[in-house]
Amino acid sequence: MQDLVSIIMPSYNTAEYIADSIKSVLKQTYENWELIIVDDCSTDGTDEVVKKFSDKRIRYYKNKKNSGAAVSRNRALKLAQGRWIAFLDSDDLWSSKKLETQIDFMKFNGYYFSYTNYDEIDMNGNRTGIRVTGPKKITKVGMFNYCWPGCLTVMYDAERVGLIQIADIKKNNDYAMWLKVCKKADCYLLDRCLSRYRKGRTGSVSSHSIKTMIGWHYKLYRDAEQLSVLKSLVNTGRNLVFGFYKKKRYVKTIK
Repeated sequence: MQDLVSIIMPSYNTAEYIADSIKSVLKQTYENWELIIVDDCSTDGTDEVVKKFSDKRIRYYKNKKNSGAAVSRNRALKLAQGRWIAFLDSDDLWSSKKLETQIDFMKFNGYYFSYTNYDEIDMNGNRTGIRVTGPKKITKVGMFNYCWPGCLTVMYDAERVGLIQIADIKKNNDYAMWLKVCKKADCYLLDRCLSRYRKGRTGSVSSHSIKTMIGWHYKLYRDAEQLSVLKSLVNTGRNLVFGFYKKKRYVKTIK
């Protein structure tokens, strides 16, 4: 029997993209999965798009009120039944062998937490020529330095890690999850490109200024991790430094 994979997909006003995201899950060569979609009161007809998919492995829930991605992810994680937990935002895409390849990688090496490379795409789904990778191994200290994994690439073993629930912060809630998971297991890079990240959508982290993101990082350490003011400031400063390092070392232009 193949282990069940629970795929966590929060959604909010992604009617234009979510069908392609779901199709990339349906195309997976690893077929024992459940896709848990938690919609945060979309107003653009996202629910109508999702209802067109009849696969019983797709489970769709809608929040009673608009609550943010952290609440949606927490709800999905509570509902998850699988050993393996994977993440795919409702505007991103996977290659067809993403789950199969990553599970084989983790089982063969005895890893409990991993991530992969990803390519950036524009709003129309065209590759931008940018590929993002990261360190081969991320320890707890390394994860506090910077959020190296792309959310759409991460997988962890829930039998080892347990149930993850994060603070209700508006941004960086995926990073808040990795900070909790890395306390249970180091994170390892599967050095293959298995995902495509849609960059530039309104409201995404990549569309905001550095000053705004610095504020979000401080709130992550202060509110989610409940560190002191001094430690939160120090970690925010380190995060800024390693952010520049990542762009130099791990963001590559490909043909």
